[in-house]
Amino acid sequence: MLIQALNDYYDILAKACNVLPDGYSKVKVHYKVCLTASGQIDCFIKYQEMIEVPSGKGQIKQKWVPREAIMPKRTEKSGIEANIIEHRPQYLFGLNYIEGVFTAEDRTDKAKKSHEALVKSNLKFLEGLDTPVINAYRAFLQNWEPEAERDNEKLLDLGKNYDKSGYVFCLSGRPDELLHEDPLLKEKWERWEATRKQEATGQEYTAQCAISGNIEPIARTHSKIKGVYGGLATGSVLIGYNNPSECSYGLEQAYNSNISEKVMNKYTEALNYLLGSRKHKILLDDTTVLFWAMNDKENSEDLVNAMIFGEDQDTLFAEQTEQMLRTLLSEAQQGKLTEKGFASFEDIDPDVDFYMVGLKPNSSRLALKFIYRRKFGEILHHIARYQREIHITENTRSIPLYAIKRELLSPKGKNESVNPALIAKLIESILYGTPYPTALLETVLRRIKTDTDRKMSPIRAGIIKACINRNYAKKEEITMALNMENDNQAYLCGRLFAVLEKLQQEAMGNVNRTIKDAYFASAASTPELVFPKLIKLAQNHINKVKRPVFFSRLIGEIMEKLQDEFPPGTLSLQDQGRFDIGYYQQHQSFFEKTNRDEEQVEREDN
Repeated sequence: MLIQALNDYYDILAKACNVLPDGYSKVKVHYKVCLTASGQIDCFIKYQEMIEVPSGKGQIKQKWVPREAIMPKRTEKSGIEANIIEHRPQYLFGLNYIEGVFTAEDRTDKAKKSHEALVKSNLKFLEGLDTPVINAYRAFLQNWEPEAERDNEKLLDLGKNYDKSGYVFCLSGRPDELLHEDPLLKEKWERWEATRKQEATGQEYTAQCAISGNIEPIARTHSKIKGVYGGLATGSVLIGYNNPSECSYGLEQAYNSNISEKVMNKYTEALNYLLGSRKHKILLDDTTVLFWAMNDKENSEDLVNAMIFGEDQDTLFAEQTEQMLRTLLSEAQQGKLTEKGFASFEDIDPDVDFYMVGLKPNSSRLALKFIYRRKFGEILHHIARYQREIHITENTRSIPLYAIKRELLSPKGKNESVNPALIAKLIESILYGTPYPTALLETVLRRIKTDTDRKMSPIRAGIIKACINRNYAKKEEITMALNMENDNQAYLCGRLFAVLEKLQQEAMGNVNRTIKDAYFASAASTPELVFPKLIKLAQNHINKVKRPVFFSRLIGEIMEKLQDEFPPGTLSLQDQGRFDIGYYQQHQSFFEKTNRDEEQVEREDN
């Protein structure tokens, strides 16, 4: 499904001129090399652009980044093989930069051999071409002697940037006329590439392509994918066969996959495009997540970024996105999604297919961790439902996935990460509207019990609320605010624990160890064993507070609903969640600016 989707997406991108033409590659370029007509280096011109990037705490900083140039297709071999019109410094100049010194010598003579390979292949390719910039480049190749250029002042000015940079050539005085953009050179390259492919086709294996269904030459190796977190700097393949045990019927390498050269080029180009775009990529721990709609617009991706990942990357649409979020969350409360929700955002197509894919590196290959596909309208409906469920207060701002992930980790932990399988299942639940993974509720309850600095938070309470309402209740059981009508015993026990904690605080002030520190975890698991002791402690506190009637009445109301009995044995996972929600909501009610019941009791006390 992934290869077919990427193949189709390439056609969409190609129609919109968003991907490279066949036979070309994108190269990051830092400097222009200005050549004189005789092929001498006149100067280096910085070929970078300034961008603004977040620097934390809402600040923006400026950063120089290389520009991208479209050049003849680059080689992907690890050995020495020169490209037509190179950009790599060792090939171009035949020198290494080691501890502040340029040298042509090293243990393997790689720099020297690389430059010799470049000169040989490029001079042969340039035969018959005659333009000023091509002639200057030809003269450079013929006259440049690496050993004699070790003290070249122009190179010395680059310093440590030499090795890390990419280069393009231009003619001195004509910096906008770049060598790789010369029409004659491009025309010859395209003829040469077509001839090379035609010659290779006659020698390669031909069969029915598993994607297109056409009889076509099958790709023996697949182009490398770059940009996956943790992958090789040179790129990794998505499809590859390295072991004899993976081969069958005498076919070797990727001949076993039956994917044609044409389809291979299309899917790898589309995948590299997605990995190179901030609008289509997000990092969750060590998993690179890609997402795209099957059209050439990017508003769908912007909305998913805002509603799931919390990254509104296009400030131009920030206001429309926020308005749409408010509408969708409001409609999710009624369990429906109408066209009104789409009206505030332009170019949203609810019927377009939307994909989300998770990739991780595995040796020299990429592992597909998950792939999800749905109509975008259905995805929006399920995302809005998820956001409504995860909220514990009436708030229209989305809760991003990274915030949920953070609540599943210890605040004191270092180098911790959430199980990728749990994150994958959570994303599936969000996109498809299926039950949340049981491990999600287990993890957050474990964190509440074991964390000392931060047991409960609005997001942790929201996770519990969402899991119980979707997985264990036929209708909405846990509401956003304190529910005085909820008679569930576990929920009532949680409320009672919050009341007893508040009573202790008002009676004794700040103490080193509260009942929350000592008994919260055990009370949430086995209330029958813990609460009798807590009730006895409360009798010592009740006469020390300013509002004994208020606390006595509140404890009495809860105990009456419990029928003076506590749930026996160990509470189930969902009941432990109900306990935590009862505690959180009752605890939060004490901080409300106006509490009518409390005001009424105070008037009665007076």
